[in-house]
Amino acid sequence: MLTYTPPSLHLHLHLHLHRYPHSTTISSSLHHHPNHPTTTAPDPVLRIHNSKTTSFLHHRQPATTITNETKNPPQEYENDHHHHRDSEDKPKTPPHILPPQEKQNILEMSLVTKRGPQFPGSIYANSLPSLQSVIQTQNEDDEDDEEVMIRRALDIRRKVTAEVFKAAMKKGKFGITYSTNLVNRLPDFIDHVMIEAAALKRSPEFKDSTFNLRAKLVIDHSNVVPLIRWLKHNNLSYPKIAKLICMSKGNLDSIRRLVEWLKTVYVKGEFLGATLLKSGDDILHRSLEELDEIVDYLESNGVRRDWIGFVISRCPRLLSYSMEEVKTRVYFYLNMGMNENDFGTMVFDYPGVLGYFTLEEMNQKVNYLKEFGLSTEDVGKLLAFRPQLMGCSIEERWKPLVKYLYYLGISRDGMRRMLTIKPMIFCFNFEATIAPKVVIVVTLLPRCRAYLPDVQFFRDIGVREDAIGNMLVKFPPLLTYSLHKKIRPVVIYLMTKAGVTEKDIGKVIALGPELLGCNIAKTLEVNVKYFLSLGIRVRQLGEMIGDFPKLLRYKVDLLYPKYQYLRRTMVRPLQDVIEFPRFFSYSLEERIIPRHKIMVENRVNFKLRYMLACTDEEFNQRVADKVERRRRFESGRMDDAVSDSQMAEGTLGKTASSSLSS
Repeated sequence: MLTYTPPSLHLHLHLHLHRYPHSTTISSSLHHHPNHPTTTAPDPVLRIHNSKTTSFLHHRQPATTITNETKNPPQEYENDHHHHRDSEDKPKTPPHILPPQEKQNILEMSLVTKRGPQFPGSIYANSLPSLQSVIQTQNEDDEDDEEVMIRRALDIRRKVTAEVFKAAMKKGKFGITYSTNLVNRLPDFIDHVMIEAAALKRSPEFKDSTFNLRAKLVIDHSNVVPLIRWLKHNNLSYPKIAKLICMSKGNLDSIRRLVEWLKTVYVKGEFLGATLLKSGDDILHRSLEELDEIVDYLESNGVRRDWIGFVISRCPRLLSYSMEEVKTRVYFYLNMGMNENDFGTMVFDYPGVLGYFTLEEMNQKVNYLKEFGLSTEDVGKLLAFRPQLMGCSIEERWKPLVKYLYYLGISRDGMRRMLTIKPMIFCFNFEATIAPKVVIVVTLLPRCRAYLPDVQFFRDIGVREDAIGNMLVKFPPLLTYSLHKKIRPVVIYLMTKAGVTEKDIGKVIALGPELLGCNIAKTLEVNVKYFLSLGIRVRQLGEMIGDFPKLLRYKVDLLYPKYQYLRRTMVRPLQDVIEFPRFFSYSLEERIIPRHKIMVENRVNFKLRYMLACTDEEFNQRVADKVERRRRFESGRMDDAVSDSQMAEGTLGKTASSSLSS
């Protein structure tokens, strides 16, 4: 009995044979039947079906019998059969020519660590052409294409190395996301591992080993995974860890060696990684002897040993300088008259003063400070007290501030006083911190009024514009205070709780701008309550503050003994204090008690103003004058008494004589 093969299946098998002539074949009952019209040996048929479809084919073909229609095949079958013969006569595509995408797929499948899952019926399911056969089948004149293939092969090898590295990190209990993010930032180290793994191929021990095994050995031998774990525990993010590993250029032992050295100079654990990253690209290749020499030199110039770790962690760039560069920078400050103690504390307060600026910038800033009238020694003392000045820009910080102070009418001497009293003013951001305060205090040029809308505040409370400059010179921190959080609340408190009238508030602020820096709850309110407890009325307290604004800045512990001495020992009324509130500004032990004793001994009395508001010479002269006037007064009274007694005696004598004569 003859078997029948459907025309569509017969055509599909021949077309697939024409497309893939060298693949795995199967035998069909169609070609083994003895009565088949074609007697030539069958060509191998490419297997394009999976096991299920192939078994179905073997099961269906023997059971299919030819009917009357099969003995006389339809015209459609004859046409398909002739078409198959015509296709066999045509020249076939050379078997060694592969599309570029096909070649790339073969490369990837040949080099990856694990074969990707393939769907049923896909090509190369059981057998895969070798990479060597793919490369050898290229055209000899296609050199550019071969170079592209090699480059792609290297890229795939890098991917393989990265996968091996991720597997090592997974074994070290790292997450997939963390491992992927870190490996993507380690291209240099991945290339290093790939090169080292390829070099192991030359060793007889690893001659027949796979690349994956050799890459794994290189990664395990470098101990990079424990190092990553340690750096992560020291609060380093994966970008910093990746940068540090790439800086080592494969020499990971240098990281551990330098870390151990940093611990010996008291660098804390959370600053170890940041110190390494900011010390320069060559820090991992410097010898420990050079670093020890730098530390010993700083210690010999006043930087204590237990400060070194703090200094290095805040200024890591210091470790990248040569010994000559470090000595030059130290001499720069010592030549301004600093001693070792001043230099050591300066470096501890602001370590960047040694490492963050060039010598040219440092000289420019020192020369600019000298233009205020400061000597070299004064600049040295100023920098020792406030080394942050060295970190300020001349063009962005100092010149705009000086320009504003110049418009306020402040002279160079006033600026020098502000610089010495409050040098931090020259360190603040002018546009964000100082300029708004300046505009609040006084109306400057019209173009300067745009910083804040309330430019009339101080003018409205009665502060004269010609007194603004003196206010700032007297109390420079005023430039840094906030209007709504500091200045305005103090003014409102003085007018509502302390009894200062609207007429006197401008004078109070102009004479005592320090009040704007006092805390309302801890200083002003405590003093106001104390004075009111003495029996002073609010209106009287306001007059006292207007006469002496500094009255509210004293501590109650200093005010109480003076008031007690005034009332109990000097036996003075409360009105004396109201008339002369400056009484509380004088020292009880050095001025009030000694002068009161002098007055008691000389039996004289003065008002508090004449008793205290003078020098010792003036006071002694006043006492002497008072004693002399009293002596004259007393002597004059005695002369008058003698003359009166003599006149009385003369009158009595005349009366007696007249009586005798009568």
